[in-house]
Amino acid sequence: MRYKFIISGGGTGGHIYPAVAIANELKNRFPDAEFLFVGAKDRMEMEKVPQAGYKIEGLWISGLQRSLSLQNLAFPLKLVSSLLKSQKILKKFKPDVAIGTGGYASAPLLRMASLRKTPCLIQEQNSHAGITNKWLSGKVQKICVAYEGMAQFFPSEKVKLTGNPVRQDLLDISSKRAEAVSFFRLKKDKKTLLVLGGSLGARTINQLIEKCMPFFEKNNLQLIWQCGKYYEEKYKSKSTETVQVHAFLNRMDLAYAAADFIISRAGALSVSELCLVGKPVVFIPSPNVAEDHQTKNAMAISKKDAAILINESDLDSSFENEFYELIVSKEKQKTLSENIKKLAKPNATKDIVEEIEKLLKQKN
Repeated sequence: MRYKFIISGGGTGGHIYPAVAIANELKNRFPDAEFLFVGAKDRMEMEKVPQAGYKIEGLWISGLQRSLSLQNLAFPLKLVSSLLKSQKILKKFKPDVAIGTGGYASAPLLRMASLRKTPCLIQEQNSHAGITNKWLSGKVQKICVAYEGMAQFFPSEKVKLTGNPVRQDLLDISSKRAEAVSFFRLKKDKKTLLVLGGSLGARTINQLIEKCMPFFEKNNLQLIWQCGKYYEEKYKSKSTETVQVHAFLNRMDLAYAAADFIISRAGALSVSELCLVGKPVVFIPSPNVAEDHQTKNAMAISKKDAAILINESDLDSSFENEFYELIVSKEKQKTLSENIKKLAKPNATKDIVEEIEKLLKQKN
């Protein structure tokens, strides 16, 4: 039988990457299956999904602004328009299963799919459920989650702990250490700190790294500093023999393999990757994310003694002391590494697709 899958997730890479990873795994299992993505018209999925080789249709939809805004006046109109267009797309495409990975467009699409009695599955990447997925949870058959304790947001009988889809090239980074040292031209007598602020960059993290450069040097550390494309011009002059400044890193597997310590934001997919990587991590969550997801993600890891969490507001008072305690304590490094590895879910994509297969069997 030739199956048809409709998939919606977007707004950020954190929703798009899992959607594409799930589609790729479904394609492996059902090579003649048909796929259609549905996204929000002006968001990055309209570019990223076709780059991954899939067709996409756009809805006229956006989120409600948390502040009083004129954009909110158009929201009811956008929602009605998106519900009607979703209905039209579903009627024409006739999917066997509808899959949502979060983001504005998945709300109208999966709501209409559930009304048509199409089996629906959603995937929640964060430790604190997003508005869209909470709203859909009563209407879907299965909810795949990345953290324990998600029954506080969703009906417990629908919840399956699978983890988040992650890059498969991170599964065996320990064997890539020598290649990584050579690739980044690192000095073998120094420990390496990897700094990750996301593809656009994180202003507060960049300011911290600039300020702490004498501290890192004093402690014999070399840096691979991913400053983001917004900040490349500002920081590229900071490159030295022991500090490499990159707008972004094309070989994340080698960057992780080279690192002895990592400073990172706490987006859902970054956290899942870092669990797999198993290195000592300092999370500095972005406070400017919807529902403060990043702080909640980082807390879910740090409370298991699997990472260090420092809020942006505490960096000036705490960072150097906490980081120094980490780099001088082999025991602390070992504890964090072992505990974060225990939280890894390397088979997440396969496990999510197995849940989709169960829905197909129930349908037939």
